[in-house]
Amino acid sequence: MPQLQSRLRDEKLSQLEIAARQTVAPVAATVGGERTNTDVTRVVRAASDAANARVTLLRIGRVGGLPVPQTITDSSDPAQPELALPTADSSARTGRVASGSEVSADGPVAEVAIPLREGGRVVEVVVYSTPMADVERNVAIVRAQILVAGAIALALAVLAGWLSARALAQRVKRLEKAAEQVAAGDFSRPIPVDSDDELGQLAVAFNDMQRQLAQLDRARKQFIATASHELRTPLFSLGGFVELLEDEELDEETRRRFLAQVRQQVDRLAKLSVDLLDLSRLEAGSLELRPEPVDLAELARSVSSEFEPVLAQHDSHLEVRLPGTPVEAQCDPVRVAQIARILIDNAVTHTTAGTNIVVSANRDNGFACLAVRDHGKGIPRQSLSQVFEPFYTSDDAQGSGLGLAIASELAERMNGRLGVESRPGRTVFTLELPA
Repeated sequence: MPQLQSRLRDEKLSQLEIAARQTVAPVAATVGGERTNTDVTRVVRAASDAANARVTLLRIGRVGGLPVPQTITDSSDPAQPELALPTADSSARTGRVASGSEVSADGPVAEVAIPLREGGRVVEVVVYSTPMADVERNVAIVRAQILVAGAIALALAVLAGWLSARALAQRVKRLEKAAEQVAAGDFSRPIPVDSDDELGQLAVAFNDMQRQLAQLDRARKQFIATASHELRTPLFSLGGFVELLEDEELDEETRRRFLAQVRQQVDRLAKLSVDLLDLSRLEAGSLELRPEPVDLAELARSVSSEFEPVLAQHDSHLEVRLPGTPVEAQCDPVRVAQIARILIDNAVTHTTAGTNIVVSANRDNGFACLAVRDHGKGIPRQSLSQVFEPFYTSDDAQGSGLGLAIASELAERMNGRLGVESRPGRTVFTLELPA
């Protein structure tokens, strides 16, 4: 508002100075000629009417060498308050047009003083003045409007802020309540997403986290249940065989048969415990890998030879098809051998006796590949997406269901991939590793 008031006052003075310069000529013509007071007063009043301002003509006297303005005539009503006319003093001293303002009994007044010369000397000064009450009135009106508008805007802003804060607080409270439910183990109530703002994006991320936690929780429960079942079965069997072996009247052949069953259950427990340990270490990220250049062809030949006794017992034939050149891959040889054993054992375990198995190694699209193919009945199509999940087995399958999950996780840790293709009469598991 002070800036607005200053600009309006400057504009008022500028307009008054323009009007004064346009109407001062008749007044200046009265200087030095034959004139009467009546003629001068008439000319001054005509200039006042033309400029729409109060016009005062002053003679410049000298007191002690200093100019002293004295009023000759004034166009105003005698009832109007007297003015000090400081601009007249300034114009008389400097000999130039002076502008300014003063405060009268009726309020501030704008003034423009123009010096009148005779013989190169300032002898009179004509002062144009006009009240600036309209400026003050306009400023007061604008100030009042701004205050009213500001008060209304402030009230609306406070109301809008309160409503927005309340809505945000309710949404944050909803998130807090959902977090408490998740902390309590309840993953069944997703947060409704009602906007695209930051809180809406947070709700989407929270719902994704809730779904993942629900999946992890289901997997954990399934893991515990399946592991408990897998451990309980051989333990019960061992308990039953131990009770049978305590019978002193048991014949030697039956005892040997029971001991063979006990050995099988012990081997099953040992394999299950090792698989569980490997899986837990993989999930915890604590399994250390030592990658190095490895010839997959030589590794496949070495691992395949380990299964000769099992293949003979299973009445199956294992064929190793390897290229004449090395198939090098950057991997951990111990873990790749573990994957190969899992794949060959899986082919032997889940196929009927007499099924042929083929192990091969080659290069393909910049990858070193190790494949195990069998000619069994195949994997059902609906089960292909689940064969790498922990504890997953088909209805009539044997084993714990951990081998393929471990093999797939090991392949990923070595920047590779374990894939499967299956149809009736042909199943191929392929391990791809960076060459």
